[in-house]
Amino acid sequence: MRKLTLGLTALAALIGLSAAAPADEKTTLLITRQPGILYLASHVMETQKLVEKQAEAAGLKGLTVEWRAFSGGGAQTDALLAGNVDVVNTGTGNLLLLWDRTKGRVKGIIPSSAQPVIMVSNDPRIKSLDDIGPNDKIAVPTVGVSTQAILLQMAAAAKYGEDQVKKFDANTVQLGHPDAVAAIANPNHEVKSHFSAPPFQYIELKQPGVHRVTDSREILGGGLTQATFFTTTDFAEKNPTLVKALRDATKEAVGMIKKDPKAALESYKKVSGDKTSVDDLMAIINEPGFLDDYRTDPQGTMKFATHLHKIGTLKAMPSAWTDYYLADSADLNGN
Repeated sequence: MRKLTLGLTALAALIGLSAAAPADEKTTLLITRQPGILYLASHVMETQKLVEKQAEAAGLKGLTVEWRAFSGGGAQTDALLAGNVDVVNTGTGNLLLLWDRTKGRVKGIIPSSAQPVIMVSNDPRIKSLDDIGPNDKIAVPTVGVSTQAILLQMAAAAKYGEDQVKKFDANTVQLGHPDAVAAIANPNHEVKSHFSAPPFQYIELKQPGVHRVTDSREILGGGLTQATFFTTTDFAEKNPTLVKALRDATKEAVGMIKKDPKAALESYKKVSGDKTSVDDLMAIINEPGFLDDYRTDPQGTMKFATHLHKIGTLKAMPSAWTDYYLADSADLNGN
């Protein structure tokens, strides 16, 4: 039967028919994401059915894509390792941790954004990280492993010395971004600071008394990939057409965002249920450099990896960003 299948595929190619995708590839794709317009490309991909479109163009017809929302990256990576989802869309820190802990059996497919994340506070006493005391609480998406939690470690090491790298770990509490926004809006809540993400950080900064404390660009000295698709190498090997369709759909979605950001935001609102007006979201998109940071090349990921290896979180130190991305993604020209 295998020989017959190969023979028919060869015959189809010879007579000019489009090559079919492997018959054993999945026809249902389960993808996760977190809240916020960092993940805007995924909302465009969902509403415009771009993955399905790219898969059909590659010969895989009848694909069903299911998008699932998670409040933090930790829950997404647990679902991936448990085999409950196929692909996750979350931050660089989670990608690196899974790549290391699985000895290279989890790798990146393609990023979709690199906007800065901002730490805000409603406490007038907290103007910088120097003002954080032992009882001050900082909301992050996932304690210890989220991009925001790792940025706090990097900032602590740079400001106070490598032996103080975990200075702020005890201050962090786990809250999804929408819940953290509600906490910051409540003057009686114990959480006074939030290491946020778009659009939530800009919503918070409009609130009376809420101000910026630091951000990822200040800590890293440059950009950082915030949303990236990644999967297990086993899934990628068994489903190359799906992986390529996802990569091509991401590139298409990023192009659509830049061409018509308002339409992209309407897709986001339709899927997410975010009550923020399109005009307010457009004001965020029009922040200097914001639209340009929807990009598919990995940014600042080796800086992250170097820090995580230095403090012992990563046992293996990658030699280049291509170590933790799939071989077919090497053309992304990242760092």
